[in-house]
Amino acid sequence: MHHPIDRRTLLGAGIALSAGTLLPAHAQSQPTLRFAAVFSDKDIRADMMKMLAKDIESDYKLETHLNSTLFRQGTELVALQRDNLEMGNIAPQDFAKQVPAWSLLTAAYVFRDADHLNAFFASDLGAQMKKMVEDQVKVKILGPTFFGTRHVGLKPKKKVNVPADLAGVKLRMPPGDAWQLLGRSIGANPTPMAYAETYTGLQTGAVDGQDNPLPNVQNMKFHEVMSQIVLTSHLVAFDLLTINMKTWNAMAPAKQRAFQAAADKAIAWSTAEHQKREAELADTFRKAGLDVYVPNLNAFREHAQKVYLASDEARHWPAGMLGKINAMK
Repeated sequence: MHHPIDRRTLLGAGIALSAGTLLPAHAQSQPTLRFAAVFSDKDIRADMMKMLAKDIESDYKLETHLNSTLFRQGTELVALQRDNLEMGNIAPQDFAKQVPAWSLLTAAYVFRDADHLNAFFASDLGAQMKKMVEDQVKVKILGPTFFGTRHVGLKPKKKVNVPADLAGVKLRMPPGDAWQLLGRSIGANPTPMAYAETYTGLQTGAVDGQDNPLPNVQNMKFHEVMSQIVLTSHLVAFDLLTINMKTWNAMAPAKQRAFQAAADKAIAWSTAEHQKREAELADTFRKAGLDVYVPNLNAFREHAQKVYLASDEARHWPAGMLGKINAMK
């Protein structure tokens, strides 16, 4: 049976056809990669992700969810494992919960600086640790995202020179056993608290201090509610840029290589920017009226190592790995 096509039907079909032809082919089928992280949009690593998004835009749309808006801090790794998330910036402490050997990489005073950290992950030792994660956790680590050296910031004006001076100090640490051990290793009383709640915690006195790299202190304005920064340098802070294994395995080998190269480029840029900003911020905080000083680092290092070596964590460390890391140039 013949049905005449009226002008309105023909016009609608034409608009639909035009709309389809206006979109490039890759835009119509481009997969979306959701990225979740605890850091804010003011963080250097937010710009790192913008750089990565630009470099992979011909193949993927990268959608960023910052400030723990998509997944609560510490739950991103499980979301990756369950295929509920494509990319995340995962704390090594979260890997250590599932791969106990990784607790070595969360210990105080293991890495000297960002260059030492990057040299480790580029080495056979780093490859060994990454393979443990791939085999046991079933996610792919793209690289370490250095975000500064952790120092202690305090609201009270009590001078700190050795770990005993932190006795009884309620030091905000992220939730998790590995973080609590880190807090104890420098002599403090660790108190678990979400990153986003730390400013209010300091303001109200729920905690006496926090430990973060200086760029984080600036980003989150912690300096507004502290009187001093003790440059303990107790941890070279890093997370791991991580991708869901199903997403990674769906890429052709050439795309995997291009994706890894884009990640390496963005991570290297971010590391250099953090190093530059760290060098400037100590003076910035001094000028803002905070007392910024270096304590007895040898005393802190010796105390931390004793605490870790006496802990259950050390039983899981790969034999000889700590000595090999220390010996790396």
